[in-house]
Amino acid sequence: MPILEITDNIGIVSFALSGLLISYKERLDILGLFIIMFLTALGGGILRDILTDHTPYSFTHYRPTFLVLSVMLIGLLFKLHRRDAIERNFWYILSDAIGLVSFSIAGAILALKSDFNLFGIMFIALITAIGGGTLRDMMLNKVPFFLRTELYGSIAMIIGLCIYLLGEGDLLNYWSVFLLFTASLSLRMLAYYREWQLPKI
Repeated sequence: MPILEITDNIGIVSFALSGLLISYKERLDILGLFIIMFLTALGGGILRDILTDHTPYSFTHYRPTFLVLSVMLIGLLFKLHRRDAIERNFWYILSDAIGLVSFSIAGAILALKSDFNLFGIMFIALITAIGGGTLRDMMLNKVPFFLRTELYGSIAMIIGLCIYLLGEGDLLNYWSVFLLFTASLSLRMLAYYREWQLPKI
């Protein structure tokens, strides 16, 4: 299975789970739950595909929607949504961090294959990572998550830079992507729990 497809699948599942957890807090009905999960999991990928001049993958294949539905059913079955203080729940933070890293890598790889320059790759990595969560927060009338949490957008752009350098050095492979995934996920979790922030104006 191609690296892009693997990271895309991981991102979809992870962001769908974070969408499930945040939706329960808002007391949405089952349709609202699915819409929020769908937007969170697939919104960034749809924006990425449009910007890279591709037909949105989730509009031509059933697998993304099937993954979202599977996460919804499994999550409700095991009552993963029944938690207090969702924003501080470990599973919410972890799933959101995995989604951030996975989608950043997937977006950057697609941009690299589309011959984008460094700025383009970093921007597509950012949009892919934050797009779904931003759409979710806007629908729920919240300040977008990436604007108020620790090193969120910064990590996406760093991943974009790393993918560009790996591509330029002909070092982009399963092992290098796995190492980048692990390092980026660790950085995001450390940044969250240690409350690392960029300087504020």
